[in-house]
Amino acid sequence: MNWTIPGTVIPVDMQEAAHIPEQLSSVFLAGGIQLGQVSAITGLEPYTIQNWVKRGFLSPPVKKRYTLEQLCRIITINMLKPALSLEQICGLLQYINGSLDDESDDLIDDSQLYFLFIRLAVYHRKIQNSQGREEYLNQVLSEYTEPVPGARERVGKVLRIMLTAWAASQLRLVAEKMANELS
Repeated sequence: MNWTIPGTVIPVDMQEAAHIPEQLSSVFLAGGIQLGQVSAITGLEPYTIQNWVKRGFLSPPVKKRYTLEQLCRIITINMLKPALSLEQICGLLQYINGSLDDESDDLIDDSQLYFLFIRLAVYHRKIQNSQGREEYLNQVLSEYTEPVPGARERVGKVLRIMLTAWAASQLRLVAEKMANELS
């Protein structure tokens, strides 16, 4: 079954979803990626990405090259924007990472957060109740090492919100498709 990696335009077979972190990480083997590549991965216009940098949603690229962490921040924002306002998304990210354009105060690396989310999103498709989601969230978070006490709880809250917002946007797409089929 085909699936689009959340926040991107990249199709992937659901059976291969566990390899998404390796797929995205492999793009960075030669160093960072350029704006055009970020745009191709996310489906966002380059000016949108540049605007997010100017607004302080992420740190600026170094020598016009984006890191995996920056790409994952962009993907996360892109994934959440159908369900949350940019201000809400920034508030969510600030809750766990303080200043958005300074990575030194982060409780969790943006790529680690996104890859934890991917695991939850894949699992979400298999479960039907909140108890199962909570159990799996706790399992996923058991691998997270807290840099400070309380970080795991904060990251867990953010992942719950991310999963809920993403699921809501997926349901919206289904509803739109159903409504369009009425015509």
